[in-house]
Amino acid sequence: MSVAALSGLRMATAQDLPHIKALVARAYGGYVTELGVRPGPLDDDYATAIAAGQAQVIEQAGVVLALLVLIPSGDVMLLDNIAVSPDGQGLGLGRALLAYAEQSARDGGFAAIRLYTHEKMTRNQAIYARAGYVETRRVEERGLRRVYMEKPLR
Repeated sequence: MSVAALSGLRMATAQDLPHIKALVARAYGGYVTELGVRPGPLDDDYATAIAAGQAQVIEQAGVVLALLVLIPSGDVMLLDNIAVSPDGQGLGLGRALLAYAEQSARDGGFAAIRLYTHEKMTRNQAIYARAGYVETRRVEERGLRRVYMEKPLR
């Protein structure tokens, strides 16, 4: 995990909400045409995630470059979202946040970490597979065709 990439990682606050919404719009907006639907993260309730202590951001030089949302769910940690602003791409932020999420789940005593992505986001599926995640199911939720993947942590 790149310590430099995680420089500026902190819990999100209510003041971050407009920056998070803008970051997510920039990170996922380009997928609308490709998927034919709005990606789920565009409609997520980030105010609730912030209030619940589930959202973290990487802020550098006063700019929110990345978002991580982790949601405990029984004995599994749900990696709900990693979003990197186009301004932050190529800096290793996504890879560093993925490794950080896994370590956070291990430290929290979770048996596994789970995530999902749209079935048409095959590049993401390949990234997760290389990181040790395996597909566990495909479902349609909220009008989105999702691929669930999981990585055991014990």
